[in-house]
Amino acid sequence: MKTYGLIGYPLSHSFSKKYFTEKFQNEGITDHQYELFPISDIKSLPDLLSENPSLCGLNVTIPHKVNVLCYLNEVDEAAEKIGAVNCISIKNFEGKNYLKGYNTDAYGFEESLKPLLGPQHTKALVFGDGGAAKAVKYVLEKLNIQYQVVVRTAVPGAILYSEVTPEILASHQLLINTTPLGMSPSVDTFPEIDYSLLGPGYLAYDLVYNPLETAFLAKAAERGPAIKNGLEMLYKQAEKAWAIWNK
Repeated sequence: MKTYGLIGYPLSHSFSKKYFTEKFQNEGITDHQYELFPISDIKSLPDLLSENPSLCGLNVTIPHKVNVLCYLNEVDEAAEKIGAVNCISIKNFEGKNYLKGYNTDAYGFEESLKPLLGPQHTKALVFGDGGAAKAVKYVLEKLNIQYQVVVRTAVPGAILYSEVTPEILASHQLLINTTPLGMSPSVDTFPEIDYSLLGPGYLAYDLVYNPLETAFLAKAAERGPAIKNGLEMLYKQAEKAWAIWNK
């Protein structure tokens, strides 16, 4: 039996477990299973691996995307530049595990974003500067899209929501929410910008997928922008993880 799983804490619900369990069932893959491993301390990872010798791959979620790095033998180029890992392949050589880290967040975001981009999307506003923003900024740099980070609490290189002027909104027609604002159960929260200044030609992208239409997307859509939630990004990164594990 080959085992795959998700590490993080807490793990109250998991897109990955549902996705891979259904994949195995639908494709008649009977010798694979996907499990949840809620570990609060990343120091538990070596014990987890020794206790589960059938593990062939792991997805990684908060709070371990950064602190897992010191337990890996190798990371791919994207994960190294982003500074965060959300997928690990586990190979066994002569009784020892070899762990390689990847960042499939970047792949999923890029693949779901590119078909929506127009010639006007040369500058982006990125709401939030946490772990999820790392992959977003990596992709924007790769696509030669300039970006301005917007935060609630001042950090170097970012501006506050109160500093988003009409001129900034006019020149940044790609809006990306990387924060948990609008995520269930806090469905009434949203990045606080002047939505009345938006219009057709803008693109609002929300990494949140629960609910499928967040307050951010709903408020943007009222003014004519195209909108996109994070569900396709999740599917794309899951497909990428499966490809990595089966190299």
